[in-house]
Amino acid sequence: MKKHVISLAVLSAFAVPVFAQSSVTLYGVIDEGLNYTNKVATATGGHSVWEMQSGYAQGSRWGLKGTEDLGGGLKAIFQLENGFDVNTGKLGQGGLEFGRQAYVGLTQDQYGTVTLGRQYDSVVDYLAPLTANGNWGGYLLSHPYDNDNTDNSFRLNNTVKYASPVFAGFQIGGTYSFSNNTGFANNRAYSLGATYALGGLQVAGAYMAIDNPGTNSSGTVTTTDANFIAQKLQVFGGGVNYTYGPVTGGFVYTNSYNQHPTGTTYLTNPATGVNPAPLAIPGNTLNSLRFQNFEINGKYQLTPAFFVGAQYIYTYTNYNSTLGTAHPKYQTFGLMADYNISKRTDFYFQTAYQHVSSGGTGTQLDNAFIPGTDNSSTTSNQVAFRVAIRHKF
Repeated sequence: MKKHVISLAVLSAFAVPVFAQSSVTLYGVIDEGLNYTNKVATATGGHSVWEMQSGYAQGSRWGLKGTEDLGGGLKAIFQLENGFDVNTGKLGQGGLEFGRQAYVGLTQDQYGTVTLGRQYDSVVDYLAPLTANGNWGGYLLSHPYDNDNTDNSFRLNNTVKYASPVFAGFQIGGTYSFSNNTGFANNRAYSLGATYALGGLQVAGAYMAIDNPGTNSSGTVTTTDANFIAQKLQVFGGGVNYTYGPVTGGFVYTNSYNQHPTGTTYLTNPATGVNPAPLAIPGNTLNSLRFQNFEINGKYQLTPAFFVGAQYIYTYTNYNSTLGTAHPKYQTFGLMADYNISKRTDFYFQTAYQHVSSGGTGTQLDNAFIPGTDNSSTTSNQVAFRVAIRHKF
């Protein structure tokens, strides 16, 4: 009898791996470099600054992802991704252990993928890869204040996501994020996106809406995540890229609308040191803030190891307050050169320049601000440079 039991145990030990094949992958990116900004607003005026900064072309990270074959083409999947600062070792994304991504779900080739956890929205998944910052450029080449989240400033907590299989080059997907609050719609979100690829052509569009982003610590976009603290955020846009040989060119339009925004976490009031910085002067109330971004970008792969890229962004802003309206206009230019010295290590150089005209808000929104710099300029112009090394494992 004992021999039969031992035999069954041995057979079971060998049978399980055959049925449930699984794999876990450890991966990461370390992006570190030196930045120079010509003008940064402080309590004593505008000053230039040299800094060592982490995670610009790509956020520095490490992660685990895995699959388990459940049979019949069905697989369980997971991903845990931590963001960190190379200079200090601090956790990124507001001090979260797995602030970049944390989810578990199921995938099936025929029906698509469903995942649950902290995840990217449909703007990031479908539209951002057609922008310079969401593809090859990163943080320094973002749209002003990353107002449309194409640079992935925030993730969505408490999120259910679906992504369809790719049918003849076409894919759709969407997310719904719970507020985890007794007020069901208090800091919830939903998004939809689609993309189509044929040869060198890629077309994409996306929509996202968030109620009360940044207003509490339990909802889908918490105070430490949000780029704008507002009553509502809506983003929509579309874009097209075309690749011909070593050259890729693209155009993207996005429209982001903040209802009753009170501040942006990107800026610090230089006089008081307060962050988020207020978006209206005392005695004025900001009813809405809309950004329309028009981006042209291009990339030339000179050799398999070396590429150069450029972008131009024109951003038209509608600042609607109790004292009237204003229309700051931002023009942003970005350049990047990247050289791979191996399959996993590269050096890159970036520069960005921004000019603001027709301000009239009486706030820091009238001054230039390149995302990734410490603060807005004290004038309508700002320039930043970065030279960095990036290693992937």
